[in-house]
Amino acid sequence: MNRRVTIGVSLKMYLTVDESIAWAKDVAALARAHPAVVAGAVRLFVLPTLPALHAVTEALDDAPVAVGAQDLFWEESGAYTGGVSGADLVRLGCRFVAVGHAERRTVFGEDDVTIRRKLAAAVHAGLVPVLCVGERAEQEAEQAAQACIEQIESALQGIESGQVPDLVVAYEPEWAIGRGQPAGVAHIRAVVSAIRQHLTSHSRAASSSVLYGGSAQPGLLSQLDDGVDGLFLGRFAHDPRALESILEEAYAIA
Repeated sequence: MNRRVTIGVSLKMYLTVDESIAWAKDVAALARAHPAVVAGAVRLFVLPTLPALHAVTEALDDAPVAVGAQDLFWEESGAYTGGVSGADLVRLGCRFVAVGHAERRTVFGEDDVTIRRKLAAAVHAGLVPVLCVGERAEQEAEQAAQACIEQIESALQGIESGQVPDLVVAYEPEWAIGRGQPAGVAHIRAVVSAIRQHLTSHSRAASSSVLYGGSAQPGLLSQLDDGVDGLFLGRFAHDPRALESILEEAYAIA
């Protein structure tokens, strides 16, 4: 094993609580038996809906699968109806939290300031931020990379060097989310390479990894190989058998 591959799965709002529990039990059994996860070659985390969070954590039991949240609020307490603090997420067993997903930006109207506040709250709570970035429209890799770097710098504004122990950046081109196919392999590799170089030179994170999302599915990781540090998966991993095949790919390139 030369490196660790990170695989994240967001259930978004596709599965009910009962379906999430059943999925988590299948994933727990898979993780306990799969050499990629057992040996530590793959870091696997899942992001269920908030109502399913506690039940999914219980269903995963002692399996080597980390749990996270799909969102958080930037304040720890107060008159914020519907808000959920990072501290409470930690108490519920969360280690990861997604910040800045394209759907949060477009459907819920989150702007750069909101994302910056949420990332700072995640860091303050001790959660690993999964910072989602990506260009809105299909364009050349150089332009896409610049858009992503600008989003990263905006989200990390005010964060000092070394203040973030672990940062996961999920490169998800907005135009690829929900499509039948992901972005092209050459495009992904070029954008991720630029993001990696920037993180190495300018990041305030002690450790960072760059994943690809946006219609990521079985077969893609093998093509990307060391061009990414892993995948951030959505609906294509809601079938545990598909997730198993992706873990096989991850083990092969680790």
